[in-house]
Formats: sequence, C-alpha cells, structure tokens
Amino acid sequence: MNEQAERIRIKDIAHLAGVSVGTVDRVLHGRSGVSEASRKKVEEILKRLDYQPNMYASALASNKKYIFACLLPLHSEGEYWTYVENGMRQAIKAFSDFNISLIAAYYDQYTLGDFRKNGEKLLEQSPDGVIISPTIASETADFIGELQARAIPYIFIDSNIPELKPLSFYGQHARQSGCFAARMMHMLMQGAKELVVFRQISEGRLGSNQQLHREEGFHAYMQEHHPDTILYELNLYAKQPHEDETLLDKFFEQYPTIEYGITFNSKAHIIGEYMERHGKKNFHLMGYDLLQRNVDCLRRGSIDFIITQQPTLQGYNSVESLFNHLILKKEVKECNYMPINLLAIENIDFYLETHRKDND
Repeated sequence: MNEQAERIRIKDIAHLAGVSVGTVDRVLHGRSGVSEASRKKVEEILKRLDYQPNMYASALASNKKYIFACLLPLHSEGEYWTYVENGMRQAIKAFSDFNISLIAAYYDQYTLGDFRKNGEKLLEQSPDGVIISPTIASETADFIGELQARAIPYIFIDSNIPELKPLSFYGQHARQSGCFAARMMHMLMQGAKELVVFRQISEGRLGSNQQLHREEGFHAYMQEHHPDTILYELNLYAKQPHEDETLLDKFFEQYPTIEYGITFNSKAHIIGEYMERHGKKNFHLMGYDLLQRNVDCLRRGSIDFIITQQPTLQGYNSVESLFNHLILKKEVKECNYMPINLLAIENIDFYLETHRKDND
C-alpha cells in the first residue's frame, strides 16, 4: 500500500463522512448498494483529502479474470509478428498474478473481409480489451464500431489510424520512417540517379497501412529534395512467391544498370537472396525488420541496411497499457512512437544481443 493510503485509513474517511466502513469500501470499488447521498458524502471527503487508493492491491484482491485479445496478420514462425506476440506473452506472464489471459486471432492482410471475419470470432469470446494491427481504414472502422458499441477498449499496434481514436498506439511514425529511409538511401546512392522500390502486393493492395505510409514519406522526401532521382517500382505478388525469380529476371534484363533498391516490408531477404544467387555484388539494398533471413543477408553483404522498430517492446507495452487502463485504472499515453533504428554490419551484433534479452 502506498504511504498516502496508509496515512488516511478507510475508517477515518467513514468517520468524516458519517457513514460505515463498508459504505466507503463500496464507493472506493464502484460497487452497488450505496445511496446517492452517502456516495456524495464519501466522494466529497475523498476529494478533500486527495485520497488515492492502492489500485494494485485492490486488483490483486478482486480475483477478477480478464481476457485480452489480439488481432494480427497471419505470419510464420520467425517473421516480424512472432516478435510482437513474444512481447505480448512476456507481459501476460509478468502480470500473471492478475488473472489475465491472452487469446489471438489472425487475418490474411491481402484478403478483403478477413480482418472483420476474424475480429468477429474474437468478440464471441467477450474480451475485456483488444490489441489490433489495423488493416485498411474502412474495414478497420467497421470493427472498431462494434468495439465502441460494446465499450471494449482497443489499442493499435504497428500502424495507426488516429481518427478511430484508439486508447493507445505503439509503432513507428510510418511517414517519418519513409522520409528517414529516403535520406539514408540518397546518401548510399552517392550521386546515382536510378532506384527501384520493391513492393509486396496482392490483388493490387499492399499488405499494411505501415508500408503505404512509409512509401508516401519516401516519395515525398525524394520529390522535395531530389526530384531528379528516377524511381522505378517492381511489384512482387505475396501469394505467388514462385513468380519472384521470373519477375526479378525480367526487371533487371530491362534495367541492367540499376544498382540501388529499397523495400518497405520485412521481405528484403527475397531481393538479397536473389542478388546472391545471381552474383550481383554491386547491388545495394535497404529493407525493414529484424528477421533472421534479413540478418543473414546483412552479414553476407546483400543487404546494406535494415530499419527496425523493436517489435517485442511494442507487444509488451500494448498489453501493459491495457493492464494499466483496465486493472490499475491509470491514464495511458495515447500515441507512443517507437525509435527508428538503422542497422548495418557494424552494429548488428550489439543490437541482436539486446534483442535476444528482450525475447528471453
């Protein structure tokens, strides 16, 4: 119990308000069975004394069970979202004394309607709070409307849609990340004028808002500061990976002099491994996220830089925010931008050591 709560006892509040100790306890914990007049008396005394109950101890004593839920893109072991989930489960373990459980649902980010369908499945389990990686704004808004109707708090992770008013957000400032990537890329190019942007799409849509906003920031920076740079785009199809080789062959047959490229998703290793197979040692590549295959390419020199954003910490903090809001009744910060970390061969080992500790 905190010092202030020890100094002001419940029986002292009861005496000053002229009510029973039981009445004060019911007011403090929001329980029924208190007349409006008695409640006002107690609340006036609490306000006058600036009384702050020890919510941590109260939550422990309540034995209430909480269901937290997350709705994330489908992913394979070792991909970006694995680390986000690791962080969430670490937080659930850290707060295990409070009877919190985590349920997860996954949606195909390239299939329209799959986000909503799997979100509906989560709602069938009556979660107390939900952590969401948003899809396109219109589809996300439909699901958020249901959460709002049920008064279920929700947190956005990885990408933000501020107008949907999440309780909190954890992720990079995607547009600024794209601007940063453009600035670093221009320095890497050392005066070269041609650059290719590799994109992962399906049925004409990118996999995430984050990629879209990174691209927007990148293009805006280049247009403002280096309008003479010629930007090409090569679309690779997320659900047809067997076509990657052919598409890359055709592109480099058509544009053999291009030696610089960037991708705004976590699949930079597709390009890096292609360059290794074809002996293209002069091609310079930048990508996102600390996947093992990306790290391997970085070590072998087929990726020059990786931009990363601490996914484990994002996962942990999102659960902690729900915990603080729902259980400890604390205010939580609405927007929490993650750092934009640039990794190269020279600093990867240091970063990986920190990353491993976060995932232990």
